[in-house]
Amino acid sequence: MTMQLSEDRLVKDIVNEFPKTSDVFKRFRIDFCCGGNIPLSRAAAEQSADMNLLLKELNEVIQKENPKEDLEVWTESSSKDIIEHVINQYHRPLEEELSQLSPYVTKVARVHGTSHEELLRVYELFFELKKELLEHTAKEEESVFPLLLKLEDPAVENREEIIRFIKELEQEHDHAGSILKELREITADYTPPADACGSYRLVYKRLEDLEGQTFMHVHLENNILFPRYI
Repeated sequence: MTMQLSEDRLVKDIVNEFPKTSDVFKRFRIDFCCGGNIPLSRAAAEQSADMNLLLKELNEVIQKENPKEDLEVWTESSSKDIIEHVINQYHRPLEEELSQLSPYVTKVARVHGTSHEELLRVYELFFELKKELLEHTAKEEESVFPLLLKLEDPAVENREEIIRFIKELEQEHDHAGSILKELREITADYTPPADACGSYRLVYKRLEDLEGQTFMHVHLENNILFPRYI
């Protein structure tokens, strides 16, 4: 993405459009929640922040947050290339996002859970999903992906065992999908209530983005990579 932010953009609008910029504002101690209805230039001045550095970090996040992806090209790519893409474009960003989003989910559930009980379930589901995805990606990288590439050799002896591992990964994908489905249902399609604060809305937006990235991740594996071997 080539878009560059300008200094007159409102802080809240930047976070609404690009939720992960919230992490940059947090580092610069800029309030994007209650105090976000001010231009970026004023927010930076109030915190004596380096505007050039702030813009640089914000634009870097925006460029990473909106990657252009042509799914068709992967149908003609080697398994090795697909695996490297999955690791670099999905596993690493996923690990980072799960880590950064965790404190927001915890805070919103703690502060608003008494008046919005669904947030307590959101908290439970998120950390279940986090555990599931981190274990899943670690297993893929440490064992299954290397085994998968061995299937390129027609003479490999433990082919059935490797295929069994692939089917286990597909089952784990299904479980993660069921968690995401429940998250979407209990949040009314990630629609925050009228009294939701900025952090509340931020959690819903980033959870929805996480769902989209997970679906793309699973699509590449279930629909392009794994069928080559099953």
